[in-house]
Amino acid sequence: MQQDEKNIQIFNRIVGELVKEIRLKNSFISMNKFAREFDFDRGNFSKLENGHVGCRLATIWKFAEANNIKFSDFVKILESRLPNDFTLIDN
Repeated sequence: MQQDEKNIQIFNRIVGELVKEIRLKNSFISMNKFAREFDFDRGNFSKLENGHVGCRLATIWKFAEANNIKFSDFVKILESRLPNDFTLIDN
């Protein structure tokens, strides 16, 4: 169980880093302005970018659309950044 929690933290951190990187690369605007412009909750979006919370698939889909990338491309990039043996299920 403890390993599951650690992997979730790793996953959330990498998702957050990727979200922040894509936002800065594609929009050149602050997190607050981005959240306001695309109707994201500012506080939760900040927590997401900092890897402090997970998110729903719909949130990432909306984020990808706001940055003119396909959701599937976001997932491919995410998978490439996770460790090769990464799993959320404790075997």
